[in-house]
Parts: sequence; C-alpha cells; structure tokens
Amino acid sequence: MIGGHSDPGLPHQRQQGLEAPRPAFRDARYSLFVTTDLIPAPDLLAATDATVVAKSVVDSGIAALAAAGGPDQAQTLAYDVSHAAAAVRTAESVLAYGSHGDTEARIACAFVADALAELAARLVGRTASWGISSNWMAPAEAFVATYRDPSFLASLATTQGDSHLDPDFELVRDTFHRFAAEQIRPRAEHIHRANTDIPEEIIAGMAEMGGFGMSVPEEYGGFATEGEADYLSMVVATEELTWGSLGAGGSLITRPEILTRAIVKGGTEEQKQHWLPKLATAEVLGAVAVTEPDFGSDVAGVNLPAVKVDGGWILNGVKTWCTFAARANVLLLLARTDPDRSKGHKGLSIFLVEKPQADGHGFTFTQAPGEAGRPGDSAGKMEGRAIDTLGYRGMHSYEVSLETWFVPDANLIGGEDGLGKGFYLQMQGFENGRLQTAARAVGLMQAAYEAAVEYADNRVVFGSPIGEYELTKVKLARMAVLIQASRQFSYEVARLMSKGEGVLEASMIKAYVCRTAEWVTREALQIHGGMGYAEEYPVSRYFVDARVLSIFEGADETLCLKVIARRLLAGS
Repeated sequence: MIGGHSDPGLPHQRQQGLEAPRPAFRDARYSLFVTTDLIPAPDLLAATDATVVAKSVVDSGIAALAAAGGPDQAQTLAYDVSHAAAAVRTAESVLAYGSHGDTEARIACAFVADALAELAARLVGRTASWGISSNWMAPAEAFVATYRDPSFLASLATTQGDSHLDPDFELVRDTFHRFAAEQIRPRAEHIHRANTDIPEEIIAGMAEMGGFGMSVPEEYGGFATEGEADYLSMVVATEELTWGSLGAGGSLITRPEILTRAIVKGGTEEQKQHWLPKLATAEVLGAVAVTEPDFGSDVAGVNLPAVKVDGGWILNGVKTWCTFAARANVLLLLARTDPDRSKGHKGLSIFLVEKPQADGHGFTFTQAPGEAGRPGDSAGKMEGRAIDTLGYRGMHSYEVSLETWFVPDANLIGGEDGLGKGFYLQMQGFENGRLQTAARAVGLMQAAYEAAVEYADNRVVFGSPIGEYELTKVKLARMAVLIQASRQFSYEVARLMSKGEGVLEASMIKAYVCRTAEWVTREALQIHGGMGYAEEYPVSRYFVDARVLSIFEGADETLCLKVIARRLLAGS
C-alpha cells in the first residue's frame, strides 16, 4: 500500500512497507546489508560513512581553493565547492531525520546516494583541481549503487515521510495550509495570468491570523518571544503559504520580516513603539529598496546618496527590483549617508521612507514644500515603474526613482547611532530572508510534487497511468526525497538561527534548495507533458516562479563566491 493505493507492480509484503524474508549478506567493506529482494533495507551506518566520504572530498576542495588563492582567483572551483558543501551539510541534517524510523531512513539513504551522485558529476574532469584521486568514490560505490537503484527509488515514489514537527508547529502548519487552500489557491492562477495585485482579502486574512506579527516582539503587539519558535514558525508558515502561491502567499510575509528585524535590531525605542505595532497588524506594509541599476548583490557598493539638510535628509537616485513598492506604505531604503566612498559599506544607513499606497503597475507621488517637514520651496518626487516578469506575480517589482525626496531625521533607523550601520542591519535581514527563501522553495516544490503525483495517477499513456511506469516513479521519488531533505535542513537552520548561529547554513540552504526547486518544478511540468506547457494547469506557474529563487535574496553565484566559499575558507 503506497500513499493509500495498492500498487500491483510490487509484492504484497512490500506494499505494506515490510521486507520479504529473503536471505541477506553483509559486505564488510561497506558495512552494508544487501538483500536479494528488489528493495534493500535502509542502512544509516552506511549512509553516514558515505557522507563522510563526501565531506572529505569537500574538505579537499576547500584546501585546494585556499591554495589557489581563494574565490576571486578560482571562481569555478569556489562555486562547485560551495554547492557541494551545501549538499553535504543537507545530508548531515537528513541523517538525523533518518533515525526516526524505517521510512525516514529510506529517505535519508536515497538522499545521501543522490548527493554523492551529484558530487560525482561536479568532479568529472576536475579531480586534480580539487586535490583528490579519480577513484574517490570507491569506498561509497556499493552504497550509491544500492540506493540509486531504480527499484529502490520507485518504492518511494509516493512516500513523503513525516515532518516530525511538535504539535504546536503542526498547528501552525495546519492553520496556514488551510488559509492557503481556502484563500490563496482559488485566486492564485488569476493573479498570475492577469498579473494583478494581491487582493486585499488575502492581506486582511493574513493580518487576522497574525502572519505579519510573527517576528514582532510580544511587547510591541506581535508574537515573537526571541526563541526557537520565532524562526521555526516563520519557516513553517512560509512553506505553507508558498504552497498556495509564491507571489501572492509565501513572499507576502518576507518583506515585513526584513523590515521588522531591522527595526528590532537597530531601531530606537521610539521607532520600535511607532512602527512595530503597525507592522504586526498590517496597518503598515513594507517593501525593501536596496538594489540599484549598477549594484545588485554587491550591496556594499550601493550609491544612492542621502544628503543631510535641516530636519532630515534628501534622497536622490534610483532603486530597482523593489518588490511590493506600490502597495507598501513604507520603503526600507539603504542609502549612502557618508559621501566618502572609501568607507565602503561603513558609509551606508537605512531609512524608513514613507509613501502613499498605490494600485496597479506604476505610481507617481509628489512632496510639496513644507510637507512632512520638508524644507525649502522645491517639491520632491517619487516615481515607480513596474518591471514585467516571467513569474512571481502579484506583488510586482518596481524601479523607483527619487528626486529630492525628503525623509525626516526620525526615520533614520537608529537615529544618529544608526549612521554607518545600515549594511550590517541589511545583511542580518538578508540572512533571515535566505532562510525564508529556502522555505518558499520547499513550499513551491511540494505544490509541484503533489500536482505531478495527481496528474501521473490520472494520465493514461499506452494503456496505463504514467504513474505506474518506472521512470515516472523514479522521478517522483527523487522529488519527494529532495523536498523532505530540504525541509528538514530548513528546520535545523531555523533552530540554529534562533540561537544566534547558522549564518553559513542560511546561505547554504538558500543556494542548495533554490537550485533544487528548479529541477523539481521542471520535472513536474515534464510529467504533465504538453499540458504542463499550457496555462490550464498551475504547474507552469510553479516552473516559472521557481526560476527567481536563485536570483533574489543574493544571486546564486554571488552567494557562493562571496559568502559560502569565504566562510568555508575562514572555518577551515
């Protein structure tokens, strides 16, 4: 019995998840039980040994990268080592998950074998540059062969495994899943196809559930207690909302999350009292304005100047890829407050730039002389132009132009003490954003996987449902395994970040899971065949939405070269 449906292609005992009483032998070299049945028993000891093999390869790659002069001198090596390290770290996380039971152990073995196969693909023709021998896989070859065998994988096609959340977090999951099913999914396709705004009903419903107050401390009207629950609840909620829609669900709580954490970490008490209660109830919605036309992932190079005037600051310049800028009441804007560019990131500060709400794909606002304390006789102007995108629709991303726009001193985060600290506050927000982006990727993958399973069960080709064919089962199994492994690693990273740790892991999971989501959604679309390329099924939306995940919140290449590789070297 798999997923509640009898599979006639498997013996009865294997349908029940039991091992047939067949002879087994022990391979002493690999400490692996191998059965003569088609489906071997899981072996976590062998999986651990295989992970150690992969980890030693990564360690050699890090040493080779150091010898080569670092990421700037060996970018390809740095990129490959970073992704390999992220996969190995995910494997270490899923090994702990495997200890929960037989099903979990099967998923863990399948993932570790898959991770080694991916590592092998990276190393073809490049073992010398990694400083390893060409037969590095030898100690783990039997393990990989066993748990990448199609018959083993096919047995996992509809086996997703339990998430093993505590009851409190299961309640969070159920609450946000129900909201996504009832409020977001029925509207998601229309939002995507018509490229419309997120309906106010979704925003109001999220606010009523407390979705915008999850990172706001309790003393300011939110639900955060500065413990593990803050991060884990956010991850769980983000996954479920993204299962409903990336653009209209999961991403809706990411913008206020980054804004909230900047105020909590660096704001004055007056700023916390003023802004946090409004953010918790969605009375105020925020957007992030960091990227500039010439500075994307290179945040330290941000150039938009903020010039001090009587009572505040004047902003001039352009921000781009400012998601949700029209609907937002306030922009979290990173600007250069010190004109001495030699100070680099130490010359950046964060402002809360207030603005009216707007609908549609563009907006223009003016700031009259004297308005909001604006000095002088001249007027200010803010103009937003929507950037059309392949997917990730509903929130809209904008290019925002500011002409002599005035921001009062009260809206400089941290006041005078906040001058020059904007880069650090922004990076802390991005670290949280990377974890949330990984959770978004998991939710998107889950939606794609479920769509693929349902279609495969019903689509008949050459006289049989395509879900009964081995190749389809193997694809579905890999999806299920990758999703659960990604989910479990996201939980671990959330727990680490709640303790003030996990900066490297947050970047790792973002890099690994977002690329994984591209494969999962692609194969889900492929299982749909021609209908997957049509807009009649949501899987086409999942596919185009997934593509943005490895671009925003730190482009994949920049994340690997500038963050992961450097931290790996520092820790070696």
